[in-house]
Amino acid sequence: MKLTSTTTVLRPPEEMYTFWRDLGRLPTFMVHLDEVRETGPGRSHWRASAPFGQTVEWEAATTLDEAGRRIAWRSVGDADVQNAGEVRFVPAPGSRGTEVHVTLSYDVPAGPLGRAVAKYFGEEPHQQLDDDLRRFKQVVETGEVVRSDGAPGGKRAREEFPQHPARPLSDDELAEVRS
Repeated sequence: MKLTSTTTVLRPPEEMYTFWRDLGRLPTFMVHLDEVRETGPGRSHWRASAPFGQTVEWEAATTLDEAGRRIAWRSVGDADVQNAGEVRFVPAPGSRGTEVHVTLSYDVPAGPLGRAVAKYFGEEPHQQLDDDLRRFKQVVETGEVVRSDGAPGGKRAREEFPQHPARPLSDDELAEVRS
C-alpha cells in the first residue's frame, strides 16, 4: 500500500526539518505511534498500535537525510510491517511557510483482507495520514494538538470515536435526514 499526503505549515522548511528529524516527537501527532527512539547513527526503533489491540515493532534505517529538505527511511531486518517513507520540506509559494509532502509505503498484514478489516474498524490508512499531518500542523503552529470537548482524551478517544473517511450519505440516510 502506498500513501501520500501534503500540508502547508506557516514555518520555514529548516525548522520543519529539525522538528521532524527529532524522531521522538513523531508520536505527539501520529496517533498510532507509541514510541520512536534512536538506537544509533541513522537507526531507530519504532513501536505502533495496530487493529485489535495489537502492537507492531520494527527497526528503521535512514536512507536519505538532506538537511532542511528531505528525510527518507525504510524498515530493516525482521520487521512486523515492512515499510518505507519519505518526507520533503518545500518552500511554499509566496514565502508562506513550508509544504510538507509525505509518502509512505508498507506491506499490510493479511493483504486485502487486512485492509478491509482495518477499514471496518475505522482504521482507514489514507485518512490516518491526513489526520496525522493535520495534527502536525497544529503542533508546529500552536504548540499543541487542539482537542474538542467531545474527544478530550486524544489517543484514548480513538476507540470511543473512530474516525472514518468522508462519504456521501446513502439514499436511506438522505431520506432519514429529510423526514
